[in-house]
Amino acid sequence: MMRHITLKDIDRWRADAVDFQLIDVREPIEHEHKNIGGELIPLEEIMKNTAAIQSNKPVVIYCKRGIRSQIAIQKLQRKLPKVEFYNLQGGIYELLK
Repeated sequence: MMRHITLKDIDRWRADAVDFQLIDVREPIEHEHKNIGGELIPLEEIMKNTAAIQSNKPVVIYCKRGIRSQIAIQKLQRKLPKVEFYNLQGGIYELLK
């Protein structure tokens, strides 16, 4: 089951000081253009960098439109089934306009 979260939810978590990890699975050039403070781990490198994923807190994964982040979560859930992953619904597309 895929959990989803919105940008408003992330803002609320930040305001409430919720401890979570934010990961951007886009390419470096996309991350440089606009990001919301996530750690950059491109989709093609995500499975090589599972040690960077913090299993003791919720992990929000995002991309431009939410497709690559869903792929990343599907792969990661198999390897890290106890981690609470969230997909940023619709990605950060609205912020890129």
